Amino acid sequence: MKGSVKAHISLLLAASMWGLMSPVGKAAMEAGITGLTLANMRMIGAAVCFWATSFFVKQEKVNPHDLLMLFFASLLGIVCNQGCFTFGLSLTSPVDASIMTTTMPIVTMILAALFLKEPVTPKKVVGIFLGSIGALTLILSNRGGDAEGGSVWGDALCMAAQISFACYLTIFKKLIARYHVITLMKWMFTYAAICFIPFSYHDFSVMDWVSFPVEVWLEVGYVILFGTYVAYILMLVGQKSLRPTVVSMYNYMQPVVGSCVAVLAGMATFGWVKIVAALLIFTGVYVVTQSKSRAQMLAESKSNVEGNE
Repeated sequence: MKGSVKAHISLLLAASMWGLMSPVGKAAMEAGITGLTLANMRMIGAAVCFWATSFFVKQEKVNPHDLLMLFFASLLGIVCNQGCFTFGLSLTSPVDASIMTTTMPIVTMILAALFLKEPVTPKKVVGIFLGSIGALTLILSNRGGDAEGGSVWGDALCMAAQISFACYLTIFKKLIARYHVITLMKWMFTYAAICFIPFSYHDFSVMDWVSFPVEVWLEVGYVILFGTYVAYILMLVGQKSLRPTVVSMYNYMQPVVGSCVAVLAGMATFGWVKIVAALLIFTGVYVVTQSKSRAQMLAESKSNVEGNE
């Protein structure tokens, strides 16, 4: 029980940090840092942070086969996810990017059913439906302050980011459970940074680094340190003990964070619409966590058979 509570708190904190990252990252890109550059700065910066941290934790040996699998995990969970989302955010509005994030729990539920044979229970469907309605209501209630229009290519890239992360959550769950969080992340972000450098090298080389004010570097620092390094540690803590569909449901917390920030900054008011939307999201997350996993259903079925003998 304690482990489950710790996992849920970790995912809630990670979702909060990611919820702040869209407006903060967008502000940095509007100041002149390109989407490709910011994505690679996230990967390189996080790789450095995780390798530095690894010297203060117990060293683990990763077998060659798992190192290869971590390479593919990094492609789905980091390169495609961060690259597509950050570049997509540079082409579309933060509101449209947030709307695209609401698709992840649905995709994750389908993939978990296909790859992990997790049952698509009525509780899961109802929970995801309630959460998506609440998230969309919150996002659209803030749309009045977003003057920038969306982009088909930007929206498509943000959608691709959600699909790639849903695949990562589902396919590599067993691999993630075998190693320490820092061991996993130092290898995954190293692979990701190496893979992404060829795509961002040109933008890096022509960037006028000295022209950016301190505020922009603070925004970049937040994206690297909290939106990537800390958030990925917290996400993996949750991923180790919770099902992929439950992990993905915390995506719906991101617009809640965005709305709270907008209210605190005086850019929006916290009316009944936001209250109802937030309640729908929390209810949806709770309902999904109460749905039965494949393991629970098998255990119950076995217990019933033994009881009838």
